Amino acid sequence: MTTPRQDFDLAMSVDWNQAWRVGRSRSKHRWDGREFWNKRAASFAAHARESGYCNEVLAILKPEADWSVLDIGCGAGTLAIPLASKVRSVTATDISDEMLGHLEERCRELGLTNVRPVLAGWEDDWNATGVAQHDVVLASRSFFAADLRAGVAKLNAFARKRVMIVSLVGDGPYDRAIFDAVKRPLYRGPDFRFVTNYLAQEGIFANVTFIREVDDKTYATLDEAVQGMRWMLDDLTPAEEMLLRAHLFERCVPRDGGLALPSPKVTRWAAIWWDRP
Repeated sequence: MTTPRQDFDLAMSVDWNQAWRVGRSRSKHRWDGREFWNKRAASFAAHARESGYCNEVLAILKPEADWSVLDIGCGAGTLAIPLASKVRSVTATDISDEMLGHLEERCRELGLTNVRPVLAGWEDDWNATGVAQHDVVLASRSFFAADLRAGVAKLNAFARKRVMIVSLVGDGPYDRAIFDAVKRPLYRGPDFRFVTNYLAQEGIFANVTFIREVDDKTYATLDEAVQGMRWMLDDLTPAEEMLLRAHLFERCVPRDGGLALPSPKVTRWAAIWWDRP
């Protein structure tokens, strides 16, 4: 059995930036691709309105009225929308023009005038899009930089006061049993431990806390359950859909006149934040 000191020394001996790069290369998905997110914009916009996740993040962030916030990978406004009423201004960047369209529509509905959408991805030149330094830079479930060192440096460069990353824990929102059922591998890429260990190597001993999301939906029909799970799987083939349907038929249990998974899906996220010197 190793001691805590030995565990720490071992973690510090790993090149976490290189490990991140290797882990990212293993992933079969292009989480940073415009086409990937454009196809999911409508469903993500609906989820953003339903999710209680933003309340947890804002409770940790503790936004201040005079802040300017740069929300990287804002999606359809999961955090940009509630932040807008609590801070001076929000610059909301995303690689998906469809996501930004949903964000702009929501801002119009709510009469929000202090949210500026910007079409930009991780590898783009943010300065060229007119993005300047902000008090706080936030990358919530959107830290898809190909290079960990460069990504952290970029966040630091654009933050005057604070940086927050909300990162994957394990499989995140994905259900491994569903991937097994359709005979696909599931590898979500590097999780929060790569980030926190890298930061420690750089002398940034960040705060870390965990957010817990519980999904306990009831579906009216088996068809609705199948549709509710499709978002996990890119380009589901007819054969895979049959496997998914069979899996859910066997796994789901009756509830309130519909169907539900036998136990709630619990997803954890790691909120990692540090103040700039």
